[in-house]
Amino acid sequence: MTIEWRYTVREELGVLSLAGFLGAEAVDRFAGAVGWALARGTGPVILDLTSLRGWSVGGQLAVARAARRLAAEDRRLELAAIPADGSLVPDGSHPPVLVHPDLPTALAAHGVPAGGQREWRSDEWPGTGPAERPRG
Repeated sequence: MTIEWRYTVREELGVLSLAGFLGAEAVDRFAGAVGWALARGTGPVILDLTSLRGWSVGGQLAVARAARRLAAEDRRLELAAIPADGSLVPDGSHPPVLVHPDLPTALAAHGVPAGGQREWRSDEWPGTGPAERPRG
């Protein structure tokens, strides 16, 4: 099982939304989505986990690696709507990660309206039609 992702550029920040299960099989795909966000946005990245069914310890560690990767580019990672178990396994080597209860709260914290400016997503993102396919 893998994840699907959607990246939306908003005013001075990006929202990377995940659907599915973030486990060992999905870590490389997640890292690719983070790279996509780094290449196409500025400012913080809010990782929207509203549609994520769950995550393994390996998936949580991948989120910690993403926080370090973004910090290396002077950007930060914030989480919105972490899975129901409420856990995030810190590995002690990532920058602090702000956790919001949901995406609207995260956007409001940045004073950003709900509408997106530009969006990319994986082919099977739930509930949507054709999307611009990610390129290189």
